[in-house]
Amino acid sequence: MAQEAIGPPPEETLSLWKREQALLKARVVDQDTEAWQRDPAFAGLQRVGGVDVSFVKGDSVRACASLVVLSYPELEVLYEDSRLVHLTAPYLSGFLAFREAPFLADAVRRLREEAPSLAPQAGFGVACHLGVLTDLPCVGVAKKLLQVDGLEKDALHQDQIRLLRAGGDSFPLTGRSGAVLGRALRSHDGSSKPLYISVGHKMSLETAVRLTRSCCRFRVPEPVRQADIRSRDFIRRTLGAPPPAPGRESTSRAQRPKARPTGGPGGPSGEDRAPAAHSPGPSTPAEAPAPGAQEQ
Repeated sequence: MAQEAIGPPPEETLSLWKREQALLKARVVDQDTEAWQRDPAFAGLQRVGGVDVSFVKGDSVRACASLVVLSYPELEVLYEDSRLVHLTAPYLSGFLAFREAPFLADAVRRLREEAPSLAPQAGFGVACHLGVLTDLPCVGVAKKLLQVDGLEKDALHQDQIRLLRAGGDSFPLTGRSGAVLGRALRSHDGSSKPLYISVGHKMSLETAVRLTRSCCRFRVPEPVRQADIRSRDFIRRTLGAPPPAPGRESTSRAQRPKARPTGGPGGPSGEDRAPAAHSPGPSTPAEAPAPGAQEQ
């Protein structure tokens, strides 16, 4: 049975979130901090992670929070953790991370406790917020442009997109203030729709763009795509039985070292499917710059 939507947060909660955003923003590192980031081929990078939160259809409270870890550069799934969760914070534009990040941070904590050798060296998803909470290098990636600081999906923006001829082509997203908030990237030769890349944490924008491009078999980076596929699959499997209690983990949490076959739900047919409720770019002032955190 669908759960009722959560009401708007009280004013004191909103004030608390704003204060926490300011604290998180002060802790964001927008420069490369790891040796592998400075190598043209990312030598030394062996594992990348992705997170996703997918909702039960017609239900704004129950959701599946998923974390996957993939080998790099092979992009094969080494680890999966999917759990049904009950969201307690309402959706509020600009504060999505407060709704989803705690469950994803818990998944990273479980991984570090249960299989520390599989901990990712870089991650995609809820970039700045989760990056600061977990102290992991993170990338902000989104499929839609968040229109802030004068950024608009206008005729000029569409003209710039048309100039992205091949995978790897990109252009800067410069706000009215003059700040470069991210880059629009054609991530794959087979997709003409760009991704919007922004600094997450402990990584420069240039490195974030290069890493995203190197993790794309299709349009969406494989760590995010696999997390989305597996969170949706977990929901499908569990809906046939009484819903698991919040916190119950997927029985297929640690599928390693094999990835799901490419011709299955993770194949080309799912290339342009957005994570259901996933906000892969930074989405709050604390997580600026954030050109691409709009709901998918």
